[in-house]
Amino acid sequence: MSELTNSLEVRIEPWADDSHALLRRLNAPEMMKHLGGQESEDKILARHKRYLNLHGKGCMFSIELLQELEPVGSVGYWESDWQDETVFEIGWSVLPSFQGRGIASAAVAAAVTRACSEKKHKYIYAFPSVNNPASNAICRKLDFMFNGEDDFEYPPGNMMRCSVWRLDLTTTR
Repeated sequence: MSELTNSLEVRIEPWADDSHALLRRLNAPEMMKHLGGQESEDKILARHKRYLNLHGKGCMFSIELLQELEPVGSVGYWESDWQDETVFEIGWSVLPSFQGRGIASAAVAAAVTRACSEKKHKYIYAFPSVNNPASNAICRKLDFMFNGEDDFEYPPGNMMRCSVWRLDLTTTR
């Protein structure tokens, strides 16, 4: 089920077999600088397979700008353990030439709506790098509550300092 988000004409579409090409495009150095660097083709393929097989534990989407003929990013949520509780975690990525236009905010809002409709977890968390002001601004804009900073190992072998943002799905519309 696709979802049209707002007047920006941004739509999120469930992850599909042909979304693999999008992951390759999102693997550019400037896109991966806050996530431990570029991934190998094997890691991209493994990520693609994980995205296709989230069944019941979240959902990944490609982000489509209706004026474009191909996806411009990805957004998704998945189950994660945080402080002894199972929660949803959300993440997103928009290609550089489409950043700064509100596309990520619209797509994240649509994905939060989908997560909320599942009525599965009370909270959804975002963990952007403290060095990624744009992603932290999206959290602020969408009324996530800032809960400080923490260290995360992501990907395995790479420690990063993250902002911890939480949104209560029981009070979100």
